[in-house]
Amino acid sequence: MRLCVIPARGGSKRIPRKNILEFCGKPIISYSIQAALDSNLFDHVVVSTDDNEIASVARRCGAAVPFIRPQELADDLTGTLPVVRHAVNWFCQNVESPESVCCIYATAPFVSPGDLKTGLDKLLKENCTYAFSVTSFPYPVQRALRVTDQNRIEMVYPEYRETRSQDLEDTWHDAGQFYWGKASAWKDGVPLFNQNVSPVIIPRYRVQDIDTMEDWIRAEWLYKSMKESGHDK
Repeated sequence: MRLCVIPARGGSKRIPRKNILEFCGKPIISYSIQAALDSNLFDHVVVSTDDNEIASVARRCGAAVPFIRPQELADDLTGTLPVVRHAVNWFCQNVESPESVCCIYATAPFVSPGDLKTGLDKLLKENCTYAFSVTSFPYPVQRALRVTDQNRIEMVYPEYRETRSQDLEDTWHDAGQFYWGKASAWKDGVPLFNQNVSPVIIPRYRVQDIDTMEDWIRAEWLYKSMKESGHDK
């Protein structure tokens, strides 16, 4: 059995009610739910939430909400691992034990069914613990700068001052869209960042972290532009 878990707690601080806020005309969580449903990869698509309004919106969008997440797993300090582990354990005890589990973030309007399938293929064929979305940094991190206490600029890695940018190693970061994993890895709390993880590479134009209203506005502009240009497929 394959399970999709979409975490969506009610107490977001920087963008209040972020997980169900309207994004380009629809609750933002609906994009993650629809991508999961359209992929036809899952036996169950569930939203893990502590909030009754979010639960109601999720159900209208086509997801199941078979349990309400405990309050101890809904504070600012709770990470992804314990939330997904709770959902996996609930299914093991009440439905059936999943084999593969995918966590999709509720604020991931650029996630695509095709990328979800790529992630599952990697998980099954490469015998990795997890497979999740990554994208490349748009600028060499080896050329990063910091502002000092004296309000001056200095290089974080001065040893690369004279290195040509084309000779620097490519670097990547978590795209914050989805995480496929073996159910056993989620249950055992295996860290998402370990040496047995396979990357699902997402182009930068389909990646936008959404933590502030500035991020939100930029994401809507990007989404609308992709729709108009046909690059949302």
